[in-house]
Amino acid sequence: MKKLLFLLFISSLSFAQNANRKYISQDLKKEGLEIKTSDGIYFIKFKTDKIAEVQFTPNGQTNNQESQAVVLNDEEILYDGQFSDNSSKISSKNITIEVVHSPFQIKYFDRKNNLILSEKNGYSKKENAEVLDFNLDKTEMLYGGGARVLGMNRRGNRLQLYNRASYGYETHADLMNFCIPMVLSSKMYAVHFDNPAIGYLDLDSKKDNTLAYETISGRKTYQVIVGDSWTDLISNYTDLTGKQPLPARWTLGNFSSRFGYHSQEEVEKTIKKFEDDNIPVDAIILDLYWFGKDMKGNMGNLDWEKETFPNPEKMMADLNAKGIKTVLITEPFVLTTSKKWQEAVDKKVVATDKVGNPFTYDFYFGNTGIIDIFKPEGKDWFWNVYKRLINQGVGGLWGDLGEPEVFPSEAITAGGKADEVHNIYGHDWAKLIADGYKKDFPNQRPFILMRAGYSGSQRFGMMPWSGDVSRTWGGLQSQTEISLQMGMQGMGYMHSDLGGFAGDYFDNELYLRWLQYGVFQPIFRPHAQEEVASEVARKDIITKAKAKKLVELRYQLLPYNYTLAFENNQKGTPLMRPLFFEEPNNTKLLTVCETYLWGNDFLVTPITKAGVTATSVYFPKNNNWFDFYSDKKQLAGTTSTIAVAEDHIPVFVRGGAFIPMIKTIQNTSKYSLENFDLHYYFDAKTTQSSGKIYNDDGATANAFEKGAFEILNFNGNTNGKTVFVKLNSEIGKNFQSFDKNVSLIVHNIKAKSVTVNGKTIAFKTVKNNIEIPVSWKKGTGVEIKIQL
Repeated sequence: MKKLLFLLFISSLSFAQNANRKYISQDLKKEGLEIKTSDGIYFIKFKTDKIAEVQFTPNGQTNNQESQAVVLNDEEILYDGQFSDNSSKISSKNITIEVVHSPFQIKYFDRKNNLILSEKNGYSKKENAEVLDFNLDKTEMLYGGGARVLGMNRRGNRLQLYNRASYGYETHADLMNFCIPMVLSSKMYAVHFDNPAIGYLDLDSKKDNTLAYETISGRKTYQVIVGDSWTDLISNYTDLTGKQPLPARWTLGNFSSRFGYHSQEEVEKTIKKFEDDNIPVDAIILDLYWFGKDMKGNMGNLDWEKETFPNPEKMMADLNAKGIKTVLITEPFVLTTSKKWQEAVDKKVVATDKVGNPFTYDFYFGNTGIIDIFKPEGKDWFWNVYKRLINQGVGGLWGDLGEPEVFPSEAITAGGKADEVHNIYGHDWAKLIADGYKKDFPNQRPFILMRAGYSGSQRFGMMPWSGDVSRTWGGLQSQTEISLQMGMQGMGYMHSDLGGFAGDYFDNELYLRWLQYGVFQPIFRPHAQEEVASEVARKDIITKAKAKKLVELRYQLLPYNYTLAFENNQKGTPLMRPLFFEEPNNTKLLTVCETYLWGNDFLVTPITKAGVTATSVYFPKNNNWFDFYSDKKQLAGTTSTIAVAEDHIPVFVRGGAFIPMIKTIQNTSKYSLENFDLHYYFDAKTTQSSGKIYNDDGATANAFEKGAFEILNFNGNTNGKTVFVKLNSEIGKNFQSFDKNVSLIVHNIKAKSVTVNGKTIAFKTVKNNIEIPVSWKKGTGVEIKIQL
């Protein structure tokens, strides 16, 4: 650690911005700086050189050191200290924190010494709440707060922090299933309030340039995070709260899902329809009826309804033999009418009232208790249910109603009162499952589909979805905002029920437009209430044929999409990204969510209104862009009116990009890179570019860490006369690689000759593209020269 300049001093007391707060003393420790004030003690430290943490412990309270969100251990950070009679400063490489003694205030500066944030009153108390507040500048836009539909800039809203379903929402939803106490600013910093209790996040609703966090109880701890870019900022946040594990490859395939399949026979007939029409499918999701014939009265049975599912083990074995996973819904509620109620009472695994009796209450599905997942006995009991089902052949788990949907304040858990743990119920539920897999199925990657969570839920492998969206054009319009916002908050797999869930509105145009968007978002899972079929295989002949092509395209893009999943696992980078990631200084893009980036190289504009024949698209300035379907070039930094086709939405590829694709397969069990197409979108403006494919067996947990992987790297450059493409690979020590046959398809080029590793070869010309056959021996490099 650098030598600290430390001056001991006694400061005269003076009134701060908060008239009740006075500076008293400081103590510089190896771990950080302790500041004592008249109303409590601050402890300020660096977790990394880009993350500062501030803990405030009010007088009369004790500091709870346990965080539900943070997993990052403190790094040993080299920092400087500068101290004077009226100021205490500590600085890492990227953040300076200044404590002004009188009037008392804490300020945060970036590495260029720009003020990014400052406490306003700091800590204060009001009726039924404790508050931390901060100054905002007049121009910054704010994102975060979880899943909402408010527009990309959420400044001006007071956001309730209380996970709650918003049934049938469309173009506006103040409160939804994921309330994350995090704010990101257009100034490229973030503040995370490290406390799960319910409360409010006020994003300047009074128009007085104030950001305020209000809570009923718990930690007064927050982290200030900076980054050199948006992707760096999110990488730093996911370092703090945990990276998403790489999901199994089948997760990126097509799901057969609806509310719901009533019997084993219906499941088998549904999958047969996919097979008969050669429609790719990787999983089928079973809703409520797997454990009861009726919607009400059965929740908590947590076992097969044998009258309608007489042989579930054989059913799942047959499906698994075809490469199709079975995913089951479960809920945290045990109804007093369910088969497991008495067992749950006897084993004391449900939340209690204040005298220790099981706490029961009524909601839509019946009279119920709720599993106390914060209690070791409750956690073990619930996991043993899952363990039994997984051993029977279940391939994935769906946790529904985990807000929890109804959780009265009077309920008491081992983790605290209901309102203290409400927002982390889904979070800890996902943790329960993830921990169980690590213990009992350590080589499997879990699939955990949930609609409620908290900061850091991504580290458990949670696949969040956007709740019970209306099956309307308005419902579709909200989906990009939700996914983009949640991706910025670490939850990179936020997705929607494709086609929409709530209501009986029937519109094939809407369904197809939703699926067209679905190809270029994290999870491809059509799902709906049973009045209208959601499955591609159950549509009318014309709609089915159109939808089938979309499913096939989803599978063709598996190499690209799986590589996005790997990048998210390594860096926390969202799969869907706002345009301002590309141009952070372009203020016009700060509120745009109608067009977005799918990974680094696709520019996507969903069609979210009926009858649209043309739409306006802005093309980011760093590269030219090429129509994915026609190859037509669009110039960098321009806005164009794009004609809209019926069979696809506007999708463009970045100039210089490498897009790996495969031929359509029936499901991911047939996935192979022994033969694949590599599309290179040549663009003279982009003289150098690169791409890659990440590959492993698609199933083994921590395959990358175990060295059971390969990475195929691609590089392209041009000097104006010759185009050079180089292929090389990195093969992990525990991965069995194979020779590969690659069809290199170079777009937008006319070639005189082609050499591969110095040998002239024949190539095919198709319109403005050339196709070059490349035989790639494992462990070797390939150099292709294209003479223009």
